[in-house]
Amino acid sequence: MDGYQALTALIESAWEELRNPDTGRRDLCLEVVSDILETGRLTQSDAERVVERLVTVALSDESYAMRESALHAVCTASHCYELPFRVAQPLAVGVDRFEPLLLAYVLSILGCTHDQAALPVVERFLRHPHPEVSGEASEAVKELRWRREPAQDKTA
Repeated sequence: MDGYQALTALIESAWEELRNPDTGRRDLCLEVVSDILETGRLTQSDAERVVERLVTVALSDESYAMRESALHAVCTASHCYELPFRVAQPLAVGVDRFEPLLLAYVLSILGCTHDQAALPVVERFLRHPHPEVSGEASEAVKELRWRREPAQDKTA
């Protein structure tokens, strides 16, 4: 088994462990996935598939710790891979489900997509009463607008 196959086997093993009802152990599985994403060694398509599964966990798991770990792993991936908006779009659709700390993760992820489709969702939270949320919304808006400006300059 080569190094890449070992990484993907670790991820598959982590997904299998997620079926274990012991939340602490399940949380560790997501840390393994996050650590692998952080290496930046997955192909873009494999990283996107992993993120799609993490998004599903973030939106559906009953455990706050699991949802936070899943979003943390997606944030890690968003710094190592160029994630398309379509992968994060379920988070944008379900954005109102998240508690403030988790919402900050979601806004960061949406900002990292660099897709203008995320802008209206993120802008809704600029005046959020929780300072961490409004601050993250502001950073995400800057990131989304910054990415838009160079593209406009090139066409001018």
